[in-house]
Amino acid sequence: MSSLRSWFKSGTPWIWLNASAVSVSLIMVFGLLSLIAVRGMSYFWPADILEIDYRENDGSETRLIGEIWDAEKVAAARLKDGGYPVPEGRESIQRYLLKQGNREILGADFRLVLQTSVLDRRKPENVIAVERREWGNLYGYLRSVKEAGRVVAAGDGALAELERRLERALRLHDQIRDIEKHEIGDINYGLERLRLRERRLELDGKLDAQSQAEIGQQRRLLQEQYQGLQARLGDLNAAIRRDGFSAEVATGGVVDIALANVVRVYQPNRMSVFGKSLFYIEKLWEFVSDEPREANTEGGVFPAIFGTVMMVLIMAVLVTPFGVIAAVYLREYARQGPLTRTIRIAVNNLAGVPSIVYGVFGLGFFVYFLGGSIDELFFPEALPAPTFGSPGILWSSLTLAILTLPVVIVATEEGLARIPSAIRQGSLALGATKFETLRHIVVPMASPAIMTGLILAVARAAGEVAPLMLVGVVKLAPSLPLDGNFPFLHLERKFMHLGFHIYDVGFQSPNVEAARPLVYATALLLVAVIVALNLTAIAIRNRLREKYRTLES
Repeated sequence: MSSLRSWFKSGTPWIWLNASAVSVSLIMVFGLLSLIAVRGMSYFWPADILEIDYRENDGSETRLIGEIWDAEKVAAARLKDGGYPVPEGRESIQRYLLKQGNREILGADFRLVLQTSVLDRRKPENVIAVERREWGNLYGYLRSVKEAGRVVAAGDGALAELERRLERALRLHDQIRDIEKHEIGDINYGLERLRLRERRLELDGKLDAQSQAEIGQQRRLLQEQYQGLQARLGDLNAAIRRDGFSAEVATGGVVDIALANVVRVYQPNRMSVFGKSLFYIEKLWEFVSDEPREANTEGGVFPAIFGTVMMVLIMAVLVTPFGVIAAVYLREYARQGPLTRTIRIAVNNLAGVPSIVYGVFGLGFFVYFLGGSIDELFFPEALPAPTFGSPGILWSSLTLAILTLPVVIVATEEGLARIPSAIRQGSLALGATKFETLRHIVVPMASPAIMTGLILAVARAAGEVAPLMLVGVVKLAPSLPLDGNFPFLHLERKFMHLGFHIYDVGFQSPNVEAARPLVYATALLLVAVIVALNLTAIAIRNRLREKYRTLES
């Protein structure tokens, strides 16, 4: 008994308890990340396509074509209650979720399939999967390739001809997209700037005949360019609509598909492991570099990646100076007394305020009050349409800067407190002023602590969603906040965010089953972005720590 008491007094049990708690925490974190990675990254692998002879509940037989999306064991009693035929003596039955595609024909992308009702299943090598810009995937058999409604290839050579014409259609699609988004977008932006300039001169009473003539000439030039681009777009649209193909679907019918609506055509059952690996890399690159489509359930998330990183960088630029100045004042200049202690308590309590409260504050103060005032003072020509008086990336960054400000203040104060007073006294004894001591010695030596606060701020801000829904984030942003139009950085624009993208795809999607893997993939990507930002800040902090280590010793 005495040995057990002495063992507890030695502290060894608490060491093992702490080690166990840390181990359990690490296992949970890595387990969660592994689950997200497996569920998300497997989405990009081209699954085999099955052709299934299936007996329906009424006894009729149908043919199904699709991918096995998920599987589960279901209690037989539950299936009986649902009216499904269940063999005697079975306690549970395997049930599959089949992605059958062909939504415009079958009405739904997915259907449930009972293993006991499967009469036969095959993996035909010539079945094709068609990834489309609308209506999701299509599964079937290629029958012919057409040009302007005329069959140009059928049989064994049809797939090669289809791939060749699809490459042409994709090039034309890229040209159309470039013209619509960039060239015509630049012209519309220029026309809007001319309209605002004319309105501003009118409000200032300076709109004379010469100004009107100059603006009119510039407007005519832009309109001529616009008409030329419209004519070019008409030719490209006519060219891309030329080709198509016909495919036989599971119901036995033959449908015609325009190549203008096709992203890729592939035969997963014929792919080798190497071919599937190349396809996997291609899909993964598309996910991080392309724009979303099909209500965010297909395509990529590049605008969300860009918006998340840009918002965090702007937030870091805004929060760091304010947090450092506040911490320096509280630690170095403020008289230590009840008022200072109250301020510190208030700062610590601000870190526990729900983030949605900051969002409401940002909407009321930044957007309506400050943004509305800026519009009245600097952009009266745009009114009643708001410029800064509506949610945007600037107000989102400012809102998150206020949300994370307490973290930076506390970390900076702790760093300032760790610097020996002898260093300050030595600097003052050599004739430096207090400001010079702070600027050249104290604050640089506290920079690792400042970076620690910034790391914590970035980790929290990058994952916040609730306040952003009020002050700037949207489901789909037509333009990035950074482009080639003056002033290049458009802080008033709305933006996409990975956190909100996860919420939108997971809970607002019209096709929940199709969107579920994208939720996991986007969540893993968000974690990767946060880790990358934190590792960058940690690398900078370590360099600063090594630089000032000799002074601290």
